[in-house]
Amino acid sequence: MKKNILIGLFCSLTFLLNMVSAQQTITKNMEVNGIKRSYILYIPSSYNTNVKVPLLFCFHGYNMDAVDQMDYGDFRKIADTAHFILVYPQGSLMNNVTHWNVGGWTIGSTANDIGFTRAMIDTLSASYQIDTTRIYSTGYSNGGFFSFELACQMGEKIAAIGSVCGSMTPETFNHCDPNHPMPIIQIHGTNDPIIRYTGETYSLPIDSTLAYWKRFNQTDSNASINLLPNINTTDGCTVETHFYDHGLFCNAVMHYKIVNGKHTWPGANDGSGIGTNRDINASEVIWNFVSQYSIHGKIGCATLSTSTIYNSSKLYRASPNPTNGIISINLNPNEICEFVVLSPLGQIMTSGQINAVSPTIDLSNLGTGLYFLRISNQTIKIIKSN
Repeated sequence: MKKNILIGLFCSLTFLLNMVSAQQTITKNMEVNGIKRSYILYIPSSYNTNVKVPLLFCFHGYNMDAVDQMDYGDFRKIADTAHFILVYPQGSLMNNVTHWNVGGWTIGSTANDIGFTRAMIDTLSASYQIDTTRIYSTGYSNGGFFSFELACQMGEKIAAIGSVCGSMTPETFNHCDPNHPMPIIQIHGTNDPIIRYTGETYSLPIDSTLAYWKRFNQTDSNASINLLPNINTTDGCTVETHFYDHGLFCNAVMHYKIVNGKHTWPGANDGSGIGTNRDINASEVIWNFVSQYSIHGKIGCATLSTSTIYNSSKLYRASPNPTNGIISINLNPNEICEFVVLSPLGQIMTSGQINAVSPTIDLSNLGTGLYFLRISNQTIKIIKSN
């Protein structure tokens, strides 16, 4: 009996040692390119050292700091229940103003914020059980711009992003080079006086930003639009959701259009008046969206067959499969199709157009292994042999 009690106590102690006894909020410092950088780390009480968990970065706005953002764009209660580690990084100074280097109004900045983010990921992955396929970024205003910068320049690390009151600068857009389809959620007010919905010289129009990611992810071109209930009639604004589905690897683009909304974080507990939407909580909708995805696409996306995926309008086949170079697609007479070939990590290897006269795709320059051919909302596994 005593032996069983001792065993039970030992097992309970071992379990407790693997759990963080309470939420931990820790300020961490590091040096990047000789510059001291810092971030606030939030570890939920549910953290278990035996279980890999997602990681979410939340970047503050221009002339703000990490503490401001932790209170304004608060994900802590969500992290407690959804079991992820949360990071609020601190931007560096440019002309005595905190910022993230994204071009636009930050042209002239020498801050290596991409390097800082890489260093945080490496440090945290070495110290905690991080699921490196589920690293997400979001942010407010300048932090939203920087989340797009990460999607463009660090796609091998970032699974999905969210932006509140941010967009893409022309510099981010012109140098954007994502290496896998990237789920995007954009929250923006139509009456934002700072980052205007219709764009500025330093900021793409929201419609243009969405169009870029729709094209890149190859989602539906037309949105499924839904008007959310106007729960709070005193905030002066309403919410439309614009959902672009059926992208590569089940990725999607989501837009929360805050009609008459201003430059604010929906649901923030900061006493904001008219123009701050109270029908939604931006932190909740961002997490609900990004957490559906890993770096490989939507979690639980239908398993792909060896050669084809069924589409109600047509069943495409690639042959020969396996192939050592050229594959042929069974197109109908006069049919023209766009295609893209991706690596298992979602990196675009080649893309183009085929037609009934020339229905072949040349894969001879690819190495041996597994690839995915995306054509007309179907995905076909391709085995490249020697």
